[in-house]
Amino acid sequence: MPVQPSNDTRPAAIGRPAYSQSLPCEAESAIRARRLVRAACTAWGLADLAETGALVVSELVANAVAHSGSRCLRVTVSRPDAHGVRIAVIDKSRAQPVQRTANADDESGRGLAIVEAISVRWGTDRLPWGKRVWADLRAPREEK
Repeated sequence: MPVQPSNDTRPAAIGRPAYSQSLPCEAESAIRARRLVRAACTAWGLADLAETGALVVSELVANAVAHSGSRCLRVTVSRPDAHGVRIAVIDKSRAQPVQRTANADDESGRGLAIVEAISVRWGTDRLPWGKRVWADLRAPREEK
């Protein structure tokens, strides 16, 4: 059964293909964020990025929940080209994310290291009212 976006998910009106959804800034929102990423990847024929994308968005949502102090966040999934997706989480905190080196016994602190390891690149855009933390994923191109 194909994964479908929820009723409050909106496609982008213009420009490159994208979906976005506003969610409460709470841990449970990672479930809906993963669903959105999987649905977008599947709809665009990039199903091989769906699970990696779900992991990335889980980590970005977890960071926003833990560090932003925001009441809500926005998840966006865009398709910059035929073989890639950009996953972003936007919150109202202007504090920039900091990649940490977690010790073996630490229960947290590995999220951005995971994002860096599985994405092509990641970064942060400052916004007038907060920030956007994003990661780019690429599907392997088929050899002809």
